[in-house]
Amino acid sequence: MRPTTRTAPAHDGELTVTAAPLDLWHEIVGWTADEGWNPGEGDISHFHPTDPDGFFLGRLGDRTVSALSIVNYSDDYAFLGFYLVAPGLRGQGLGLATWRTAFPHAGARTVGLDAVPAQQATYRRAGFTPAHDTLRYTGHPTPGARPSPDTHPVTAAHLDAIAAYDRRCFPADRRDFLARWLTAPGYTARVHLRDGRVAGYGVLRPAHSGHRIGPLFADTPETAEALFDALTAHLDPAGEVSIDIPEPRTPAHTLAVSRDLTPRSHTVRMYTGPVPSADAAHTFGVTSLELG
Repeated sequence: MRPTTRTAPAHDGELTVTAAPLDLWHEIVGWTADEGWNPGEGDISHFHPTDPDGFFLGRLGDRTVSALSIVNYSDDYAFLGFYLVAPGLRGQGLGLATWRTAFPHAGARTVGLDAVPAQQATYRRAGFTPAHDTLRYTGHPTPGARPSPDTHPVTAAHLDAIAAYDRRCFPADRRDFLARWLTAPGYTARVHLRDGRVAGYGVLRPAHSGHRIGPLFADTPETAEALFDALTAHLDPAGEVSIDIPEPRTPAHTLAVSRDLTPRSHTVRMYTGPVPSADAAHTFGVTSLELG
């Protein structure tokens, strides 16, 4: 059953909060573009099926005024994002009312999120604890070395092995999501094989502005470099690329700087409980700040 609440904040009208189908969520993606989040063009279409009941909208009559997603990835882990209120209506309790309806969807799961620094205190009061910063690097990548013969375009035959590798780097199994993410039109996905075994993979996708890389998971810095170069080799030199790198991943930062990317912004990864188990040493770029 999809939860609904009605409340009466300090303005005319009654707020209704419900889980939202995919077709209504595209408006929220537009909000994130206006906020400068630079969303991937197809992100929500691939993430929404992971937990269709985890995307909440607040509405005053027919007008959407607030949003929050809380995607349950497993019995132990959920991720919160898209916490937004329409400009001009902030500071009136709409966001908090939306939060109070949506957050119970996570149950007893540990919940993660990426907070802008200005909102860190707000999330602390809600029970979140900082784990690390994440830096967004952006720039026009310079060409790397000659493409590695061990780096290949992803095919359906790679899916099971990539999903198993991804599970080491992410706190939950994402096979169904990866089946969509790795094969989406306009996306570039590459896998690095060593002796027939997956040693890393990465995805580049078009964004509101330029392109974003995510995830970029690899056994070694050399493998990450080979994947980065394979993903960006076909891009127009004038095009920008962004990648979100968790700290303190020094090799990942070194890779970004070596390809002429520079830090543009940062967020704070926070959790409500124990930090989920994942191999941070393999993470050279996260999948999405909005959806984990």
